[in-house]
Amino acid sequence: MEQNWQMERALSREEVFKGCLISVEHWQAEVFGGSAALREIVKHPGAAAVVPVDAEGNVTLVTQYRIAMGRVMLEIPAGKKDSPEEDALACARRELGEETGLAAAQWRHLTTIDTSPGFLTERIGLYLATGLTQGETHPDEDERLGIVRMPLSEAVSQVMAGKITDAKTIAGLMMAWEALGRP
Repeated sequence: MEQNWQMERALSREEVFKGCLISVEHWQAEVFGGSAALREIVKHPGAAAVVPVDAEGNVTLVTQYRIAMGRVMLEIPAGKKDSPEEDALACARRELGEETGLAAAQWRHLTTIDTSPGFLTERIGLYLATGLTQGETHPDEDERLGIVRMPLSEAVSQVMAGKITDAKTIAGLMMAWEALGRP
């Protein structure tokens, strides 16, 4: 699928911002016909997200206020990797426990998504977790999460109705729905 005439090559990279979560770099890229163009690239260590489905077909979701969106959103449990080298499954296991108190006996990698490849390096590993057992939550200090359990079919209906709008949650729920045979 890769087309050589579409390829760009980074000529230089300069970090223009370094934050706690991301950094921003200006890349000079050689584009079509040898000309140069500026690309602003947001560097992110990556993340993992989990669709935890219990034996009764219920999915556990979290609610969280997302200041960038200005509202509370319903999402699958997720979090960023501690470093780009961290294994996505290890991150998924940690985040599931922190945010929901759940542990899973079975894990299935659904896919890895590129969240916004036009400018962002973030990749999110999506996992289906089953064989769930409940423990205590231990969210990060700056997280205020609510827990919502509902039939997976209801969550998929909310996706289709445009009520769930978070991209990783949409992808994870739809892939889990398909992987479990549309229960």
